[in-house]
Amino acid sequence: MTISVSRLLSSLPATRDAEVTEPLLTGSGFRFERIVSYGQASPDGFWYDQTEAEWVMVLTGRARLTIAGEPHDHDLGPGDAVFLPARCRHRVAWTDPHQPTVWLALVIDVRLAPALPEARAPTTAH
Repeated sequence: MTISVSRLLSSLPATRDAEVTEPLLTGSGFRFERIVSYGQASPDGFWYDQTEAEWVMVLTGRARLTIAGEPHDHDLGPGDAVFLPARCRHRVAWTDPHQPTVWLALVIDVRLAPALPEARAPTTAH
């Protein structure tokens, strides 16, 4: 048996010139990555339009995600996650230039992508 220990919030890339994507786990139909941004955003007019589904979560820092057809951007901070179905056009509008934004990304082959539950209002415990 082989185990792997990852320190997701330490050993951050020294470069701030470009976003850095590092594979953490790869398997049949999926890729799990750490992405570190230092103020990077998608170039003007560029949209991601991936053939794979993607779940992303911000661990540290802040980001703003634009999804085509939605009236408002999504402001993301620590603990916020978004599921992007395959072919969901989106772009990173902004990441915090003053601190690293560390993302976890699970990229999933469209044939393995989960069905999402219907949106429900949050419930509160009594």
